[in-house]
Amino acid sequence: MLRLTLRTLLARKVRLLMSGLAIVLGVAFLAGVLVFSNALSATFDSIINGSTPDGVVRAQDTDEFSGGVGGQSAQAMTPEVVASLAALPEVARADGDVAGAGLNLLASDGTLVGGTGAPTLSFNYHDGPNMRGEQALLLKSGSWPTADGDVVLDQRAAESGGYDLGDDVKLLAPFGDLDRTARLVGIAEFNGGGTAGATLLIFSTHQAQEIFYQGRDVFNRISLTAADGITQKELVAAADRVLPPGFEAVPGTQVAKDSQDAVGGFLDVITIFLTVFAIIAVLVGGFIIVNTFSILVAQRSRELALLRALGASRGQVTRSVLVEAFVLSLVSSTLAIGLGLLLARGLAAMFRSFGLDIAGRALDLTGDTVLTSYVVGVGVTMIAAYLPARRAGRVAPVAAMRADATSEGSSLRRRTVIGGLVLAAGAGFATYGVVDSDALWIGVGAVLWLLTVAALSPVIGRPVLAGCRTLFAGLFGATGRLAGENALRDPRRTGATASALMIGLALVSTIGVLAASLNASIDDVVDDQFTADLLVQSPAFLPFSTEIGDRIATIDGVGVMTRQQFTSARYDDESVFVTGVDDRFADVFDLDVVTGTDHPSGDGAVVTTGFAADHDLTVGDPLDLSFPGAQRLRGEVAGIVEESEVTSEVAVPLDALTGAGVLRQDTSLGILLAPGADPRVVHDQVDAAATPAPIVGVYDKTEFADQIRGQVNQLLYIIYGLLALAIVIAVIGIVNTLGLSVIERTREIGLLRAVGMSRTKVRRMVTLESVTIAVLGAVLGMALGLVVGTLLQRALAEDLTSLGLPVAQLVAFLVVSIVVGVLAAVIPAIRAARLDVLDAIANE
Repeated sequence: MLRLTLRTLLARKVRLLMSGLAIVLGVAFLAGVLVFSNALSATFDSIINGSTPDGVVRAQDTDEFSGGVGGQSAQAMTPEVVASLAALPEVARADGDVAGAGLNLLASDGTLVGGTGAPTLSFNYHDGPNMRGEQALLLKSGSWPTADGDVVLDQRAAESGGYDLGDDVKLLAPFGDLDRTARLVGIAEFNGGGTAGATLLIFSTHQAQEIFYQGRDVFNRISLTAADGITQKELVAAADRVLPPGFEAVPGTQVAKDSQDAVGGFLDVITIFLTVFAIIAVLVGGFIIVNTFSILVAQRSRELALLRALGASRGQVTRSVLVEAFVLSLVSSTLAIGLGLLLARGLAAMFRSFGLDIAGRALDLTGDTVLTSYVVGVGVTMIAAYLPARRAGRVAPVAAMRADATSEGSSLRRRTVIGGLVLAAGAGFATYGVVDSDALWIGVGAVLWLLTVAALSPVIGRPVLAGCRTLFAGLFGATGRLAGENALRDPRRTGATASALMIGLALVSTIGVLAASLNASIDDVVDDQFTADLLVQSPAFLPFSTEIGDRIATIDGVGVMTRQQFTSARYDDESVFVTGVDDRFADVFDLDVVTGTDHPSGDGAVVTTGFAADHDLTVGDPLDLSFPGAQRLRGEVAGIVEESEVTSEVAVPLDALTGAGVLRQDTSLGILLAPGADPRVVHDQVDAAATPAPIVGVYDKTEFADQIRGQVNQLLYIIYGLLALAIVIAVIGIVNTLGLSVIERTREIGLLRAVGMSRTKVRRMVTLESVTIAVLGAVLGMALGLVVGTLLQRALAEDLTSLGLPVAQLVAFLVVSIVVGVLAAVIPAIRAARLDVLDAIANE
């Protein structure tokens, strides 16, 4: 029986090829995601472990991998602290570090290098070892910086900036004078390989101190190397005895763990994001496997009946179909794993364009990846083939061997009743999600709807199929009517084929509704809260030198300008975002005051309603914020305001931030024009004043909304691109079904040709049938996506304040579906048109 099964499988190579492609694509994307995720983690782990010393002395409450968004702390240690640490018997060496934030690299043409993805890391050079006793930095070419004016870059930064060794490198300083230059003397990278997309700027110690601490001979970190036989625990215990207040010694293993935890959250988001699309691709492939094996079983009913008549049991027939599925899944999964490695490199290239660089040598297959890919590929295929295999075992020998035997499906009544109950259950979950503002329950309902609509598509989709038949009959006459009738002849098969496309378009439509709603909500927020005439800030909220604001303040036509500085602190052992504001903030921005004032002054702070509720605060209550270096800001709540996009959960005077040890920078400038000023002229002048700092942009209300919408749309297009894989797999399903349908209807097509139907009309008939299937999938998918997207918007109404319907995108999806139908029909239509008339008529 096994030999017969394998021979049967080889005899139907072409029929199973398309099904195999569905498995290959789905599992390949899964394998690619697993390879990419492993490489991502391995790259950061290698860099972190390769650049971390035995111990680190740092200011208390310092976060690793902050990227400089929170600004630069003024807290630092003198060379005497370094010397006292180096003198300890437990310490082999102590090296002072100047790890700066806010410095940016400019290309030779003045544009920004990096700054929107991975951070720019600036620090001084020393040859201190890492935990493994190796160099923390590796020099690839040139030399290390030894004098003021020297700089070392990483390879990617040098290439992106258009710099060679010996060139003068342009820098954008975070404090004081903006324009600086340094001579490129070397190319380096972290020990562990690469930089993961970060931009490295390495200076001499004196140069780094001049840039970040105005020439003060201080360090904000100290790297410790343990003496022989000394553990990290003993090292930090000895260091703690001589440290000044506000600083702590931390074991290297703890620093590495903190760094990995900080990066891990970001990496997990990427991995989950990509894994969701991999699961979608595998699920769509599963639908195609079910449909393909169902058709094959129906077409082989006489063959299977003959096996039963010759003595094969139901179990043997069922197992023969499952063996076919197993062999197909095994071969397809093997091919998928190889393709997955290529897809992982493609994902790495895509993320590299966003500033996240993955070490190429880390992109390799692991045992876990191979095992998971086989388990998923084989498991999904076997599950999908199980019901068709059982159906094969139930073939009645005598009835199936009749010459006029046809595959009659059971009544859809029971399926419709059960499906209706499941749809009602899904509606219950979705309703609860809307009432409770919990998107998770809506997701549960959406999954139930998706699976049920796929099962009920022969019933729900009948009006769509009938409408297509009528439309095509009017446009193409008898050919169009035949195409419509072919689609209606077996609504189960048509619905099952359309379901794969429906899943993809349902997801695309849901995302489209959410994106349109987000854009509409952005317009609402901007209209309500953008009360400035112009806003100057970085799209990534990076801080910049106060010199930009100083220049803008002197421009004629600038009436009122307010400055804000965003940073972070800790309150009740929780991280909290803090905004420093000046005296003119209330003149430019309007906050909705609940109680107290919206203008912090002295030791007063303004907090949002959410922050006040979470910490049970009222006006007059003390508010104790801690900053790096044990610096504290002790004030009280002066006002409570509604949540706002123009400030964070806590707002304090700018002077209070400076007093807490935060070096003064700006993060945002709000501008009101002077009466009678020409908005366009002032806008151009502010643009010119900000030109030396390409990390910032100048926006009026319309430009600001467009800039945010642009970021939303960029993410939207990435999601559409990933969902396109599901659409491609669905196309394979349509091609597969049509191809098998042509084989099944060989004699019928021969008779049509015999009575005068031309090859062109045969091709047109098959194409219109394909378009009908695609339109069915599109209509069901978009309708379901609109419903789910609308419900999600209602559940998230606190953030998505307005419902947006992407009408133009939905029309585009329908057009794309028609194109998909046409393309999917190319091969089956050509094959049908080329059938020899006499051979086709003689076919049984």
